[in-house]
Amino acid sequence: MTESFPRLHARTRRFTLGVPRNFTISPDGGRVTFLRTRSGTDPVTCLWELDVASGAERLVVDPLALGAADEDLPPEERARRERSRESAGGVVAYATDREVRQAVFALSGDLYLADLASGDVRRLPAAGPVIDPRLDPTGTRVAYVTGGALHVLEIATGADTALAEPEGDTVTYGLAEFIAAEEMERMRGYWWSPSGDRLLVSRVDESPVPLWHIADPANPDRQPVPQRYPAAGTANAEVTLHVIGLDGARTAVPFEQEYLVTAAWDAHGLAIVTLSRDQRTMRLLAADPDTGETTLLREDTDPAWVDIVTGVPARLSDGTLVWVADAGGGHRLVVGDEPVTPPSLQVRAVLDVDGDTVLFQASGEPTEIHLWTYSAGTISAVTTEPGVHSGRRAGGVTLVARQSLDTEGTTVSVGAVSIKSLAERPGLEPRVSLVRAGSRELSTAVLLPSWHVPGSGPLPVLMDPYGGPHAQRVLSARRMFLESQWWAEQGFAVIVADGRGTPGRGPAFEREMLHDFTISLQDQVDALQGVAALHPGDLDLSRVAIRGWSFGGYLAALAVLRRPDVFHAAVAGAPVTDWRLYDTCYTERYLGHPDEGHYERSSLLGDAEKLERPLLLIHGLADDNVVAAHTLRLSSALLAAGRPHTVLPLSGVTHMTPQEVVAENLLLLQLDFLKKSLNITG
Repeated sequence: MTESFPRLHARTRRFTLGVPRNFTISPDGGRVTFLRTRSGTDPVTCLWELDVASGAERLVVDPLALGAADEDLPPEERARRERSRESAGGVVAYATDREVRQAVFALSGDLYLADLASGDVRRLPAAGPVIDPRLDPTGTRVAYVTGGALHVLEIATGADTALAEPEGDTVTYGLAEFIAAEEMERMRGYWWSPSGDRLLVSRVDESPVPLWHIADPANPDRQPVPQRYPAAGTANAEVTLHVIGLDGARTAVPFEQEYLVTAAWDAHGLAIVTLSRDQRTMRLLAADPDTGETTLLREDTDPAWVDIVTGVPARLSDGTLVWVADAGGGHRLVVGDEPVTPPSLQVRAVLDVDGDTVLFQASGEPTEIHLWTYSAGTISAVTTEPGVHSGRRAGGVTLVARQSLDTEGTTVSVGAVSIKSLAERPGLEPRVSLVRAGSRELSTAVLLPSWHVPGSGPLPVLMDPYGGPHAQRVLSARRMFLESQWWAEQGFAVIVADGRGTPGRGPAFEREMLHDFTISLQDQVDALQGVAALHPGDLDLSRVAIRGWSFGGYLAALAVLRRPDVFHAAVAGAPVTDWRLYDTCYTERYLGHPDEGHYERSSLLGDAEKLERPLLLIHGLADDNVVAAHTLRLSSALLAAGRPHTVLPLSGVTHMTPQEVVAENLLLLQLDFLKKSLNITG
């Protein structure tokens, strides 16, 4: 390698640059539109098209050719990218018409239209900086949001109409609110009708949401940035729905529950999905776009919470409902009223419905994610090789994206044709052993140094978890373990364990997290002891460190506070320390409302006086998701208790750390801290 792994890891945005993504297949199955940067170190994303018959790729949009080298993003777009964890630039999102003949996208707030057949790209006039442009299905109009207002532009004439304008500074039309984007995977706030004659539009009023301020202490001359943040137990934004015609005529679509999960408008009608504040009841409603009247199609309930699943509701060609629900102990695909998958196959998402064929993701073994189809009463496996798979389907053509432990990077295939990945090679090969560890047989990855001979002597241990609900680290994919292997090469036995609450093992396993986040610590201890039993003589249990970010940061700090007998040092990045400071939807799903009394057990602040091990707290001061107050309050409590600790504030850094130098040096500083803390020399 010509540069160190930490530098390359940072430059490549964790080796995601150059990987093809965001695929759209034309209705006839003949073309695939996708996004990809031009190399593994180029952060500027381009729009491409693949001809399936010939396998030829064609560059459609290069932002540099359009003079958009230096991005100047409106604040709303920066917020959208933070919510979606988008670390690249350029064309990071696009939308096509029904026939996939045209695509629209925004660059530096400007609106562009690409003719996918001719390759012609032109800038369209817009009323202001453009957010989330979308073509209507017929391809004659573009809707977009600017200044909180929803506009529609006639492509042929350039006529621009503001269909809905905000009534105040706290109101927006057509944008997803913070909770929808951060916790419900809904990044949009409007939906075109199939005929393109009207839209379903969300109106968001944030005035009930508490006003917080994100300060920049490194630049005291700058005003703090105000932000409406719905902390647990406080008010959410008020979200209402309206069908708005091209003439501005408006019909309200009322719903009773707190959260708008998603909406779908196809040839079979308009449907919305809503969720109660306690997240124990989800409703699927059909809506009459002429009157706004809604009809209950189904209601799902659960004593803990109802899961949000992407890709539903959907419909077969005859209008039969496609849904995912918990039944018989599993997450199951439901067609009509009947579950069609066994409880042992955990359905994760519906990816596409192509006529009467449903393409979906599911796991039998939790470390693997496979593609399956349902058609004519039969489910069939699309992928069988070990790995993590995603895909798309249209026109009878299925695209498969695969990661695995036996191949480097991501491979993308459409039949016999491949879409090239231009990602950089990491220069190290993860030596991953996937095991079931401990009394709970937790999915666990063990990584040892390439130079280590088993039985040659014990290694200091690094636990490297996320460990929280709704996210999974232990998967059969190399990219999941590149950073962990680098840590192993520094002389650690690295353990990555998915405890209770993580997906892939069914509803009961996930719901054990209810009302108590601290069980994640019990599981890390269980996994550590299980791996030590599997590798006698290879782990030095007198030198065990733990590191993590976000929930993983919380878990790392929790470990040294409550189990200093097991953990001897911790690095906690962007940790949640007081769950009352985290958002409504995520926190209340697992801990309930603060008034129910489940928060103290999971808080770190009351444990400050227990600290007796080295603890490094890292936090981005511009973080608007897990705000820096979490780390500052814990630090204050530790100081009041007279407990030494280290705080590393990151000026201008958000919950992500995309800045190249920051990301590189963060790894090196953590390594130095852990070596000193564990008395590792050499």
